Amino acid sequence: MGGQNGGVAARESQNPAPVGRVRAAVDALPAYKPGKAAEQAEREHDIAHAIKLASNENPYPPPAAVVEAVAAACRVGNLYCDHRATAVREALADRLSLAVEQVTVGAGSVALLYQLATAYIDPGDEAVTPWISFEAYPISVQTMGGTLVRVPLTAEHGFDLDAVAAAVTERTKLVLLATPNNPTGTAVSTAAVARLAESIPGDVIVLVDEAYREFADPALGDPVSELLPRFHNVAVARTFSKAYGLASLRAGYLLAHPEVVTAVDKCLLPFNVNGLAQAAALAALSNEGSSEARANIDTIIAERRRVAAALAADGWAIPGTEANFVWLPLRDRTDEVCLALERRGVVVRPFSGIGIRVTIGTSVQNDRFLSTLAEVTQPG
Repeated sequence: MGGQNGGVAARESQNPAPVGRVRAAVDALPAYKPGKAAEQAEREHDIAHAIKLASNENPYPPPAAVVEAVAAACRVGNLYCDHRATAVREALADRLSLAVEQVTVGAGSVALLYQLATAYIDPGDEAVTPWISFEAYPISVQTMGGTLVRVPLTAEHGFDLDAVAAAVTERTKLVLLATPNNPTGTAVSTAAVARLAESIPGDVIVLVDEAYREFADPALGDPVSELLPRFHNVAVARTFSKAYGLASLRAGYLLAHPEVVTAVDKCLLPFNVNGLAQAAALAALSNEGSSEARANIDTIIAERRRVAAALAADGWAIPGTEANFVWLPLRDRTDEVCLALERRGVVVRPFSGIGIRVTIGTSVQNDRFLSTLAEVTQPG
């Protein structure tokens, strides 16, 4: 028997059969690539004391109120949490002057993006987005057998919303607008989004993806108060990951017409927003949590301005950023500069052939990035 089994194993190794029959849409997907960890760079380049400025993480820990709330929530970790995160929905609705039926919560705003695509995209449908933008957009759409229609950015790295509107066809189900945009940091006003919404069919959902909203100029407007009452097809996604320092805990929210929320909720995995994340979100929304987070946000914005000014003084032409990162459009020098920085312990996020995205860290980390960049390259 052993010899017979060994013969079967040998034949299988020579003529391997596929393991299962994966969907063609999934087989063709690109894999999402998170920012490289500092520890990985240290191993690869045999260096020490690397810093990670690759994932747009908040460099400061969560507010003390959040840490205390999460610790308390651990004591009931043996019990299932509220599947709907009802208390978080109610707190958000109260803060944003919305009906609770207009609010849903997910495991980060990216999870809500996937739920939105699952709810609305059939094979052959399209979603339209300015490009380059958030790398999860093509994955979420293509997973459902849809096509992401990419509209090029302007020469200034911003959105051409007229071109976005022109790209909408009878097959379009979603328009995805990351503002501030990841990775360029550029943003559009609510007035501009309103003009877009007026020019496309009302059954096309327009997602205003505001993962970096808290770092943006308030003068750009608030889509929740200015757009949701006017356009039933506009949805707004936000997150606790960036401004509140909860990236690891995974809590985000979507604000939309109740019919959109109902559809998105049907695609929510059971208990996807875990109990610790719910406790963290509620504490972050408390007065104590919000005030500490606001102080950290103000520090990051001040550092962003300082870094951008230093880059400009050194001769770099970078787009204006409204996020917690800066964008260097290095084009064909991207991989070379990224590797040179990484070998010196500064880990940034490359978009090969396009540019590098650099997260705003602490003042010490930012100084190290600026000095290392000056060491390895010249503006151009």
